[in-house]
Amino acid sequence: MTHRTETTKDRSDLKRQIRQLESIAALSGGIAHDYNNLLTAIMGNISLAMEHIPPGSKLSPLLEQALSASRVAKTLTRRLITFSKGGQPTKSPTDIVHLVENAAAFSLSGSNTNYHVGPVQEIWPAQVDAQQIGQAIHNLMVNAVESMPGGGTVSIDFKNVTIDSSTSLLAAGRYIDIAITDNGVGIPAEHIEKIFDPYFSTKDKGANRGTGLGLSISHSIVIQHGGEITVTSRVGVGTTFHVLLPVGETPALANAPASPTAKQQSPDKPVHGGGKILVMDDEAMIRELAGNLLQHLGYEVDFAEEGQMAVRKYQAAMNASKPYDAVILDLTIRGGMGGEETISRLKAIDPSVKAIVSSGYSDNPVVAHYQEYGFCDVVAKPYELIEFSQKLYRLVTGDCPTPDRQPAT
Repeated sequence: MTHRTETTKDRSDLKRQIRQLESIAALSGGIAHDYNNLLTAIMGNISLAMEHIPPGSKLSPLLEQALSASRVAKTLTRRLITFSKGGQPTKSPTDIVHLVENAAAFSLSGSNTNYHVGPVQEIWPAQVDAQQIGQAIHNLMVNAVESMPGGGTVSIDFKNVTIDSSTSLLAAGRYIDIAITDNGVGIPAEHIEKIFDPYFSTKDKGANRGTGLGLSISHSIVIQHGGEITVTSRVGVGTTFHVLLPVGETPALANAPASPTAKQQSPDKPVHGGGKILVMDDEAMIRELAGNLLQHLGYEVDFAEEGQMAVRKYQAAMNASKPYDAVILDLTIRGGMGGEETISRLKAIDPSVKAIVSSGYSDNPVVAHYQEYGFCDVVAKPYELIEFSQKLYRLVTGDCPTPDRQPAT
């Protein structure tokens, strides 16, 4: 694959674009963190309310609709977090052809647009975060659909590429080139350099026209993966996006089988248990929600607003021979000791402590590799009653898994 020689203007435009993306990413991360806490309270309380209404109640469909709308908001928050600098991709060798085909099929479902995959022969596995790259491809497919209002076909082609020398964005090495081509209206030449800018859009500002962040988010995801995304277009002919992603060094991983639970119950029902739980969170509404959920599930609950208080309470409970059965620690505490340092202190007191890390930043290294930091499990905000109950029950009644390796120092 041949790359054109970059000019001083190209590098200046690239730096300006990166600075602009970083500025809005910082804002997005802060908003997403606060929004996640609000969604946690909303979704958790809706889930709990649904437990208290009788079967067949007229309130059931109303609560289901509210929960469904909250899940859509949850997806938006995930996109903002992905776009922000608040997290890192959790990369693993991935069958990129399968991933892209699934993302394309989902994105085009219900539209008047089809997709076609070109010949695929021994495409290398990509070293990517499957969820994030799936989001990036989804945004590109949505862009293609919007460029072909009368319908059409999106062509997707894969190619193995070796880059011998580093460029301004790419290190030398092996990559997969994913080409996504539509036969839509095309992009005018004067707009090409702006299409990855936040909120830039060539579409009318009417209803249901999106936020103008889709391509910016895709750009941010690909860059964070050590890849590159470029575009070529001709008005009236169509547009091609090239996404280059780095190659994994080991075969693509198959999906791991689900772990069996100690208590066989319906997967759509919460699991009730018993024990003494310590919850650390700096948000009063999250503590109140956690208390209501845990008491409904049959647990005794105590609270701490930050890490030092959690450590003191844990030590006091051990000294009184009334230890906690598990702790739930928020990763980020404003103005106080967060989950990462707290679990380290608790491990020094009690090497067998059972802890769940809770965070809205699902791509944070501590969340992505929670076992390496001393945690037994993770629950991502916003959480719902069923998932929350199942993970807690497994932890209280079972053993904490042993990590394979320790975090880098």
